[in-house]
Amino acid sequence: QVQLVESGGGLVQAGGSLRLSCAASGRTLRTNDMGWFRQAPGMEREFVGSITWSGGRTRYGDSVKGRFTISRDIVKNTVYLQMNSLKPEDAAVYYCVFRSVGRPEYDYWGQGTQVTVSP
Repeated sequence: QVQLVESGGGLVQAGGSLRLSCAASGRTLRTNDMGWFRQAPGMEREFVGSITWSGGRTRYGDSVKGRFTISRDIVKNTVYLQMNSLKPEDAAVYYCVFRSVGRPEYDYWGQGTQVTVSP
C-alpha cells in the first residue's frame, strides 16, 4: 500500500502562486511516475502533469503549460507542483497520483487539496 499526503492548497488571488506538495509513503515505493490531476465542480477530471521518477521527465496538460512546474525529491519521496500566474479557472481540488511499476494507470490517489483562486 502507498499513502499520498498532499499539502499546500489554499486561497490565492489571480496572478499569484502556490506550491503543492505530495509525500508518498508505504512499504513498497516503486513508481514509474507521479503526477497531479484536478477536478472543479461539475467538470471532468483533468490531467495537470506528471514526472517520471527515474529520469525526471515531465508532461503537462495544455491548460497549464508554461505556468505550472512539477518536480520531485527522490530522497523525500515527494512531488511538488509549483503553480504560477494562477487564474480563476485553475480553482479545483488537486489530486496527487502514483503509478506503481508495471501498472498502466495511476493506482494510488491522494485525498485532494483545494485550490481557490479569487479574481
